[in-house]
Amino acid sequence: MKLKKVNMTVQIMIAMVLGVVVGTISKEKIEGIKLLGDIFLRLIQMSIILLVMGQIIEAIGGLNPKELGRQGVKVIIIFLLTSFFAAAFGIITGILLKPGFGIDLSSLSSGGKISTSYLGSASDTVLGFFSINVIKSMADGNIVQVILFAILFGVALSYIRMENESNKLLEVIIEFNKIILKMISIIMKIAPIGIFSLIASTVGKVGVGVILPLSKYLGVYGLATFTYLIVFFIIVSLYCKVNIVKLIKGMTEMSLMALATTSSAVTLPTEMKDAKEKLGISEKVTKIVLPLGMTLNSNGSAMHMAFTIVTIAQIYGVNYSGAQYLYIAALATLVSLANAVVPGAGLVSLAIIVPQMGLPIDAIAVFAGVEWFVGMLRTILNVDSDTLTALIVAKGEDEIDYGVYK
Repeated sequence: MKLKKVNMTVQIMIAMVLGVVVGTISKEKIEGIKLLGDIFLRLIQMSIILLVMGQIIEAIGGLNPKELGRQGVKVIIIFLLTSFFAAAFGIITGILLKPGFGIDLSSLSSGGKISTSYLGSASDTVLGFFSINVIKSMADGNIVQVILFAILFGVALSYIRMENESNKLLEVIIEFNKIILKMISIIMKIAPIGIFSLIASTVGKVGVGVILPLSKYLGVYGLATFTYLIVFFIIVSLYCKVNIVKLIKGMTEMSLMALATTSSAVTLPTEMKDAKEKLGISEKVTKIVLPLGMTLNSNGSAMHMAFTIVTIAQIYGVNYSGAQYLYIAALATLVSLANAVVPGAGLVSLAIIVPQMGLPIDAIAVFAGVEWFVGMLRTILNVDSDTLTALIVAKGEDEIDYGVYK
């Protein structure tokens, strides 16, 4: 009888447990193994710029501006606003409840002195979103400038593609993205080894106490996710004049599917079916908003990245200004546009955003053990926010069949 293959999530959790055990037993003798973990992190970072650019250009370049029209613009604006608010809510929750407070990992930083002064004043922060040379931005790893360039490139590509149907550039970009995703998938196969090395060396150096913030981190993140969802449900039920209990009941099946599969793509068929049959959203709105949301709307991912940045900053004793927190929320919103559909996508996203805020990338290893649970919360917020956005759009277009609620 063939043994069932152990999936990546289980492998990473096993690796983390083994890392804690080996680090506790070996103490500082195991510190040399960190080299393997550092190599794993560099392999992930190596293709991040190309991943981000490719994913955003493909998502936006594949849109049809003429077909989307006013409704499409409205949808994208709502996506960006709700993702930004989700990121901001994650930041506020992290500041108030301090999930990383009291844990000191500053001795683990391999990147020298931690600094956030490079963000400068509020005007410098805003100006820092715009590149004077995108090649230099790519070389410097300035993700936010690369993302804005990719958005503009994608918009221009979508218009050119509509004017010239024989344009093959999008097809080339799609195939290139497949290669980058496959490369990251291959790299992620050694994730258990990398995570084991990083956790073992970390625990060996500072003790098993480094794992303690995970339970508080996960609990506070879960609280932030469901509080944000409740507020979103209340706002939508009032705006759409729908009973909130019936609204929640109509979205229960897709929410459970999102929790069980941790995949927006797998949940999409159920989401589209329930949106029409249980929520009364017209087929026209459903077909535009939900598939587009799966690509461009990631409230859960934006909140996860922003919340985790605040947690890591607290662990390392880093304080940000108000302008810098706004920068984090905006950066998390933009990075959420480039979510990779690969195993351990949450770790890949953190590898993108953590160095941008002057924090050691080594820190993401500590959160690998709860990635599956975080993925559940991230996905339910992604899926439910897509559907709630569809309801808002449908209300504005008079495309809701209220009969399904009776």
